Amino acid sequence: MSDAAPSGRLTWAYQADAKAVAAHIAAAIEQRGARLLAVPGGNTPLAIFDILSTMDLPWDELSLMLTDDRIVAKDHDASNFGKLTKAFAGTKAKLIDLVEGSVPPRADLVWIGMGTDGHIASLFPTMKVPVQVDENSPLIVRTVPDPLPPEAPFERLSLNKSALIDTNELIIVARGADKKVILEHAIREEHDLPIAQLIKAASCPITIFWSET
Repeated sequence: MSDAAPSGRLTWAYQADAKAVAAHIAAAIEQRGARLLAVPGGNTPLAIFDILSTMDLPWDELSLMLTDDRIVAKDHDASNFGKLTKAFAGTKAKLIDLVEGSVPPRADLVWIGMGTDGHIASLFPTMKVPVQVDENSPLIVRTVPDPLPPEAPFERLSLNKSALIDTNELIIVARGADKKVILEHAIREEHDLPIAQLIKAASCPITIFWSET
C-alpha cells in the first residue's frame, strides 16, 4: 500500500518486521551513503538494534544519536543512551549524546517511533514546558509530558520538529491497529497531533513500517 504525504513522498513498506526495518537502514548506509542516523529510544527499537548491530556495515564511519532521551543517569534502566550503548557495544559506531540547547549534527536518516497519543520523540500533544519552534529555537529542547507517563515519569530531552525533518529520509516504525488509524488520519490532516505536524512539515521521502504486532 502506498499513499502521498501532504509534503514530499510517503510510502507504506510492504514488509515491516524488524528484519525489514534493519534491511532498509542498511540500504540507506550502503547504497545512499547515510553516515549519521538518529534513532528512537524505548524498548520497541531493541529487536531492530539487535539485527542491525550484527550486520557487516562500515561501523567505523557511522554515528548514532537519539531522537530523544529521559533525563536520568546513563546507567539508569530508563536511559535510552544506556540502551543504545549496550546495543551497539560490539561495533565501532560513534554515539552522540543529546545536550540541551546545543546544535546537533544533521542526520542523514531519522527514524521515528510514535505513541498511541500521536507523540513523536519526546514531543507530546501536551507538555508542561511548551516547546517553541521558530528560527531562533534550540534544536535540542527539554520537554515535560503532561501528564507524565507512569511507566517513565521523567523530564526529557528531544530533537525539536525542525531538527527531525532536516534529513534526507524519514522512517516511521509503528505497531498496532490504533497507531495505524492515527497515522492515516495524520496523512489526511484530520488532526494536529505531533505526528501529523511532522508529516505535514517534512519535504524528504517518508517510509512507514507499520505492522499489527
